[in-house]
Amino acid sequence: MQHPENGGGGEEEATVDVQFTDLPNALIACKVPEDLFNEGRLKASFEELFRSFDPEVQFQYFKSFRRVRISFSDALAAAEARLRLHKTDFNGKEMRLYFAQSVHIGSPRLEPPKPEKQFLISPPASPPVGWEQSQDATPVINYDLLCAISKLGPGEKYELHTATPTTPSVVVHVCEDDQDDSSAQDDSDQDDKPRPPRPKIIQTRRPDYTPGVKQ
Repeated sequence: MQHPENGGGGEEEATVDVQFTDLPNALIACKVPEDLFNEGRLKASFEELFRSFDPEVQFQYFKSFRRVRISFSDALAAAEARLRLHKTDFNGKEMRLYFAQSVHIGSPRLEPPKPEKQFLISPPASPPVGWEQSQDATPVINYDLLCAISKLGPGEKYELHTATPTTPSVVVHVCEDDQDDSSAQDDSDQDDKPRPPRPKIIQTRRPDYTPGVKQ
């Protein structure tokens, strides 16, 4: 920026330095014409537009994305090129230029995750510091439920919930035991008895095929 100063009967201009270290030194040209990637003459005229700002400018063409990366030697040349060429006409289409955002990783190698995040991996590579395996709680035995079940007899029914004007009743019907009293013998006698045959699953018969009537 320039600010005029009056002094000594004449006008002097004082220049203020502007820092461009925070700006990227590359531009991205978006939605460029598709002919730019195939025709050498059109590519040469495109590059000539940016060489006027920096003779050492470099170009990287991305045909699949219809974009071109223009890398300058300094950020000042990139800022001036965008200021003058952004939204200008090139080969009948408007050319849009944007600053390329650089991502600084800090290391060329991929670092392993931090130890406090490794517990998200299944199974974890190593438990976090201070981790201890939790002990399973003692199962709770409901003796009232066991007592009520032991009182149930075959063929009887028990009402668990009495019906109300808005809700139905809940009644449990205990199935009758098909086996006779001899089923109370030991397991050795039960193994000697022949087991009843399994019921055969009858498949559904396919209907008869009726040919269509041709006219």
